[in-house]
Amino acid sequence: MSSKVTVPGGPARQGWPSSRVGEGLLASGRGLALAGLMLAGIVLWTALAVAVTFVALGFGLLLIPGILLAIRQLANRFRSLAGDWCGVDIPVPYLRQPGDEGKDRSGWRRLRWLLADPATWRDLLWLTVDSTVGSGLVLASAGLILYGLFGVAMPTVWKPIAEASGGNWYAMIHVTSPLGAWLSVPLGVVFALLGLWAGRWLLTTYFRWARLLLAPTRQAELALRVRHLTDSRSDVVDTGAAQVRQIERDLHDGAQARLVAMGMTLGAAERVLDDNPAAARALLIEARNASVKALAELRDLVRGIHPPVLADRGLADAVRALAMDSPMKIHLAADLPGRPDAAVESAAYFAVSELLANVAKHAGAREIWIDMRHERGLLRIDVTDDGQGGADASRGSGLRGLERRLGAFDGILALSSPPGGPTVATMEVPCVLSSPKTSSC
Repeated sequence: MSSKVTVPGGPARQGWPSSRVGEGLLASGRGLALAGLMLAGIVLWTALAVAVTFVALGFGLLLIPGILLAIRQLANRFRSLAGDWCGVDIPVPYLRQPGDEGKDRSGWRRLRWLLADPATWRDLLWLTVDSTVGSGLVLASAGLILYGLFGVAMPTVWKPIAEASGGNWYAMIHVTSPLGAWLSVPLGVVFALLGLWAGRWLLTTYFRWARLLLAPTRQAELALRVRHLTDSRSDVVDTGAAQVRQIERDLHDGAQARLVAMGMTLGAAERVLDDNPAAARALLIEARNASVKALAELRDLVRGIHPPVLADRGLADAVRALAMDSPMKIHLAADLPGRPDAAVESAAYFAVSELLANVAKHAGAREIWIDMRHERGLLRIDVTDDGQGGADASRGSGLRGLERRLGAFDGILALSSPPGGPTVATMEVPCVLSSPKTSSC
């Protein structure tokens, strides 16, 4: 996952250079890379056409599912690049294959599933027009730059071209003399600057055009929404059951055991109270110490369920309390004019707490920056550290648990953690803020 934010110590937004020239050159290079992927799309389209022609012979049907799945992988690559390069979000629109746990995952069943998904046909339509409309957009920047360089070099190349072809035109200039060649130089500079200036805009325009075909339809959005809610509900039920079991174990092994021991100690003190007051006094002191420890364990347990500072002071102060207890140097910036719903507030608090624990355990970081704000109906929390990087949600259960925790509220976790750092974790949860004393989401 990639981050789309800029925070202290974090990477620049979408990885674009700060200068216009560097930005234009990078956009041109990315356009050429997309053109290469478009060639792969043409190959897949040709392979699909060949497979369809051989359907009558039988083995064409065996090739079509694999080709369609390869086209999906290519389309998903474009969706990923749209977000990574230009911040254009294109959700994956495909419907889940029925009976994923079944043994029949190929042949006619897979082909019917692929052909029944509207996203398959939209992918094919995108593949058909992408080589014309799309190639013009992604290659325009590089073409303008190269054409501009050709104009700048015209004084050195015009004569051989004119002698070979009998004439040479550069845009509207008929280059048949040194004067015409030198007039091409400033025009070439204009073309090159135009290519550099328009590169990022052309790339973003291309991805926005591609989103028209690669994004989910309304029907697919509803189906994906139902699937997401089903998965989230299952995760919430499983997480709740696991938390209840953990509370039971903590009570049984902690406070309950101490209370039982304290009861036994008090019973022993009662038996020796008349015969040995000194021993009874020692047992009472032991029982009092056990009660103090049991009370502390109960407070820790309550704090783990819902910290009192979170209920009393809100999310910002609760995270500030976490920062004060952390061995690392934590910089906190919070702009929350109100409070979210208690459930959202609790989920956000424990998500930040788990992120800080992960950083302390794995990242080797010295400083952490936390930025909390509410904008466009989203509670947004950025956590940046200067650690070693290399975090990957797919390789650990902790970050996956965070995704599930936030997913229950339609929230997301975006992670950028290149080797060597910095690591930027962005959490967004849809929510409205109420007054600081009441909550409503």
